[in-house]
Amino acid sequence: MKRPLLVASVAAILLLAGGCTRIRAHQGYLVDQLIVDSVLPGVDNKASVEGALGRPTFVSQFGPERWYYVARDTRALAFSSPRPTEQLLITVQFDGQGNVATIDRNATLDQVANLSPVGAKTPTLGRKRSLLDEIFGNIGAVGAGGMGGGGAPTGPGPNGG
Repeated sequence: MKRPLLVASVAAILLLAGGCTRIRAHQGYLVDQLIVDSVLPGVDNKASVEGALGRPTFVSQFGPERWYYVARDTRALAFSSPRPTEQLLITVQFDGQGNVATIDRNATLDQVANLSPVGAKTPTLGRKRSLLDEIFGNIGAVGAGGMGGGGAPTGPGPNGG
């Protein structure tokens, strides 16, 4: 009598556990440590760094020129949001002549930011308009500048001379 109950509960557990899929993913730069270690300050320049490491993930906009290479590994269960498990940030800083000044490797998760949008709407400036205002709001306004008045052209030109 207990055996069918045991078999049914084991089957139910296996069925539920099958839905708990672990998803592991890699995002960003694919790191080859040997190639990263071959880039040396004072020896390499922008062209050689791009040849060795490829195009950067992003480039600094202000201050000294820096190229950033970001690699991140994430893990998630079935339908949950992915969480970072590892992150590597490689920063290559160049001097004024375009030569490599420094290379930094940061492998901590301290700088990972979790951004959560607030609400379902993006705040905008201006009037709040309903759907009907959006659809019917321009009736009568289209072509209003060219309607009315006039007849013959005036002013300099081939017909208004």
